[in-house]
Amino acid sequence: MAGPIRPTFQSSSSNAFVFRLLFLLTLLPLTLAAFAFVLQWRGGFSSDPINRWSPETHQFPGMMTTVAEEADAGSGSAKAVVRSSDSGCSLLGPSHSASFPYYRNWKFDYGSDLNPKISITTSTSAGLEQTLPWIFYHKVLGVSTFFLFVEGKAASPSVSKVLETIQGVKVIYRTRELEEQQANSRVWNETWLSSFFYKPCNHELFVKQSLNMEMAIVMARDEGMDWIIHLDTDELIHPAGALEYSLRRLLSDLPQDVNMVVFPNYESSIERDDIKEPFSEVSLFKKNYDHLPREVYFGNYREATRGNPNYFLTYGNGKSAARVQDHLRPNGAHRWHNYRTTPNEVKFEEAAVLHYTYTKFSDLTSRRDRCGCKPTKEDVKRCFMLDFDRAAFIIASTATDEEMLRWYREHVVWTDKNLILKLQKKGILTRINSPMVIIQALREAGVFSSVISEAAAKRNIPIGDFSSSVNTTTTNPSSPDIPTGLMYSRKIGQDKKKAESDPVGGRRLLDTSSHPPAVPPLPPPGLQDNIEIVST
Repeated sequence: MAGPIRPTFQSSSSNAFVFRLLFLLTLLPLTLAAFAFVLQWRGGFSSDPINRWSPETHQFPGMMTTVAEEADAGSGSAKAVVRSSDSGCSLLGPSHSASFPYYRNWKFDYGSDLNPKISITTSTSAGLEQTLPWIFYHKVLGVSTFFLFVEGKAASPSVSKVLETIQGVKVIYRTRELEEQQANSRVWNETWLSSFFYKPCNHELFVKQSLNMEMAIVMARDEGMDWIIHLDTDELIHPAGALEYSLRRLLSDLPQDVNMVVFPNYESSIERDDIKEPFSEVSLFKKNYDHLPREVYFGNYREATRGNPNYFLTYGNGKSAARVQDHLRPNGAHRWHNYRTTPNEVKFEEAAVLHYTYTKFSDLTSRRDRCGCKPTKEDVKRCFMLDFDRAAFIIASTATDEEMLRWYREHVVWTDKNLILKLQKKGILTRINSPMVIIQALREAGVFSSVISEAAAKRNIPIGDFSSSVNTTTTNPSSPDIPTGLMYSRKIGQDKKKAESDPVGGRRLLDTSSHPPAVPPLPPPGLQDNIEIVST
């Protein structure tokens, strides 16, 4: 007997549903692909994923025209500028890693449109491989004017001719006329700096820096600057706590009655002994005592010091900025003061100066070559103010290259990963990547190579003539590249015999009993300081 006839409409309905589903799944990707093609064809998508996601609402000051447009306006050929990286200047040439998004639509020729107007002064003998990243990094932060007192390699034609072409950079050479002018300056004829006179090496540099700062104040006032900062070319300002990572914003937010502000310094903690470009290779820093709880600082002091004389290798009392105003004067390389009033000085709680000290193994020998002191404990006290500088000078003067490298690895290089991690958790060590990112982006954008190319074009000098100033990092005051007429006197303003026979050199001493002595580079607090704090 035949069974009942089963209806087939359910099977047909199921097949139709599956067919429609497959059709939709096939049609949807094709539709999206066609839509994407249309948008890209009309310019709706950017080929640069970083440009696509960059935060348009957070821009650094001066972002109006592209680097290529600026190069095109200045020299008539953007391509020639960007392609100058094959000139042998490898440390300053472009690379091919990810771009920093803030550098779309950047221009560096800003001036009067920034407020407040910030200037930096420095005394340097560094080459272009260090000076160009230093200048343009601070331009990114909002600095518009630089007063560069140059000697050594920095005064050589291959470096100074490039620096002179950069807008906002004033190059001042140490000529006989400059030394005579400074010998008659108010600073030289006062007593608050006199304890540093007629001493070699670091003391001589300290006096030069102070005299140069005195002249820079006058220049800054003539240029209409609001702030002036003294900074070495191995130091970068880290404006932590400011919107847009802007030094301009950081200073503009200060109360009007604050006329001086201190940046505590962080010290580089290198993790390799083969660093060539510190600004682009160093990201680990040791925090300043001022930015740490006292119990954390002293509780981990011995581990953080690692057998060295002090918590920092070199100085620990930071650098400062001052409002440009009447009667302003330097108070040594680390502070400013005022002849008429006691300055209202504050200290930043987050912002700092990043000090890249002893970051290259060659720094040991370069200090040795600059100073003609004997490698004895007694003689190095005349030359250097800080204990680590003294120890490093003795090692560099008495040890073999192999012994120097071993000493450098033990005392400077951080190789213990567990210790690094521990001190990071304690907050003593910290990673700071912003300078690396900014300088890398400047390099990628062709900023450094374009500056060299434009200088070569303006001065009619082959680009190859600049390569030695980029790739050679040692400095020697007796270099044959130094222009004729430059002086490197160890007794500024006086001859040696007169200085030895008369400690004050016949200087006209002004009444400065109310002025504090110059603030030298000082080490951070030691364990003895903690004992004194607790006992009081």
